[in-house]
Formats: sequence, C-alpha cells, structure tokens
Amino acid sequence: MRWLAALFFVFMTGCQACKGDPEKCDRACRNYAQQVFWEGANAEIDKLPADQRDAARKQKMAEFAANLEKGVDLCVSKCVSANNTKDTDCLIGAKSAAAAKACVKD
Repeated sequence: MRWLAALFFVFMTGCQACKGDPEKCDRACRNYAQQVFWEGANAEIDKLPADQRDAARKQKMAEFAANLEKGVDLCVSKCVSANNTKDTDCLIGAKSAAAAKACVKD
C-alpha cells in the first residue's frame, strides 16, 4: 500500500525532481550543435575562393538543419533524463565550440 501512496505522490508532483527541463535541454542541444557544426563549416568555407562562399554557406545551412532535426530529439531526451542543470546551463551559455565542448567533458 505504501508503494501506491508513493506512486500517487510522484504522479501528482510530476516527478519534477527527477527530470530536466525539456525547453532548456532543447536550447542546450541546439546551441551545442550550432557551435560545433559551424566551427568546422566556417573553417571549410573560409578556405574557398570568395565567389564560392555564399553557395557553400547555403549548402552548409541546409546540411545543418537536416542533421539537427535528425538528432535533436534524442539529445533532448538524454538531457532531460540526465537532469544535469549545471551542464545544461553551461551549454546554453556557450558562445564557441570550445566552450560548448568544455561543458560536456567528463
């Protein structure tokens, strides 16, 4: 009977203590992906002749959007399950790929 009371309590509170914030996780995952992807993409684009850069940037934007949509849901799910507010906040605030990568180092 106690487990039923505990289950009811968890159900009523929504288990807020055991889950991360999905919105914050979404922002963290998207920012990490953006910082890391564009670090590499910009390095490639910068090596191209000036007249090819705009086309390459458009191609990279399409590639980024497609890859992001493939992986963002899994990233958010893992983030919510991990409930690591410190890392999530760090990833949201990261302004470079190096800073984003430093947030998730073990």
